[in-house]
Amino acid sequence: MHLGIVLETNDAERVWNAFRLANTALDDDHAVEVFLLGDGVDAPDLETEKFNPPGVMRKYVQNGGELFACGTCLDSRDLEADDLRPRSSMDDYLRIVEEADEVLTIG
Repeated sequence: MHLGIVLETNDAERVWNAFRLANTALDDDHAVEVFLLGDGVDAPDLETEKFNPPGVMRKYVQNGGELFACGTCLDSRDLEADDLRPRSSMDDYLRIVEEADEVLTIG
């Protein structure tokens, strides 16, 4: 299965759970693409005592998960693209939605 996840939140627990799901899907040999949209582009900066979104995001990328971050959303927050938020576009977002078997939006 090809899973597309659209992440539109900067809630640490929701981000953590989204990437836990993404990692589980990768472990089960599914293709996964995550698109960070809106507040989701803040995800790499979130850390709390209970949740470590950057840690599960790094695991996701290291395990071959594809990650995309809305370039306009980055610009509107004065954020730079990096390995946990690679600059992408609405064209990438559309392609994910078109090609995925299932698309989840977490916000």
